Amino acid sequence: MNQIEELQKMIDAHDNIVFFGGAGVSTESGIPDFRSTDGLYHQEYDYPPETILSHTFFQRETEEFFRFYKNKMLELDAKPNPAHMKLAELEKAGKLTAVITQNIDGLHQQAGSKEVYELHGSVHRNYCMKCGKFYDARYMKEAQGIPRCSCGGVIKPDVVLYEEGLDQETIRKSIAALSRADMVIVGGTSLVVYPAAGLLDYFNGQDLVLINKGATSQDRNARLLIKMPIGEVFSQIRTGV
Repeated sequence: MNQIEELQKMIDAHDNIVFFGGAGVSTESGIPDFRSTDGLYHQEYDYPPETILSHTFFQRETEEFFRFYKNKMLELDAKPNPAHMKLAELEKAGKLTAVITQNIDGLHQQAGSKEVYELHGSVHRNYCMKCGKFYDARYMKEAQGIPRCSCGGVIKPDVVLYEEGLDQETIRKSIAALSRADMVIVGGTSLVVYPAAGLLDYFNGQDLVLINKGATSQDRNARLLIKMPIGEVFSQIRTGV
């Protein structure tokens, strides 16, 4: 039995599956991965991305923050790839109970997934820091300089910057989903970003599947390890929908 057939057999046997995903899920949609060799960390910029995408930098160098953010983080023309589409199908088929993602691009929802926990927020939610008014990602992308509200306040993306904590309600829901799951599929993440990666400790089941082109800290614990592009893997999975 090859690895895809083995994965299919495991999916067929379970109906409480949780998917935990990272940047590699979105790279196949053309969204760059920070930590890959051709990712954002290796592009020339005035400051390292870790510095620019920090709470301190946002406060002190707001205009430079938004110059980087609009150029590099708002890939609004990206479309869901086969991995996003198949996960939505698995949820519709009653197999998948939740998607936990470290991505901020909203592609899981665009593909049709309903139960999505965004650990690091979303570029599609933006709020005025003064009055709380909501703005969408297109407004942020097209704004000149620092995006401002009709009241004059600065609009902040609802994304978790370095030095900021994760949303506690999102963590609570993620922990609950993982602790109840009988199968977890981890895809497109090297599991180096904490505290997100630590959430996998709450999975109590036996069937942990890892789909990632590189090594991860959980490889030794996986029931099935597939080192292939995640879209290529999921495009071969049948859902029964």
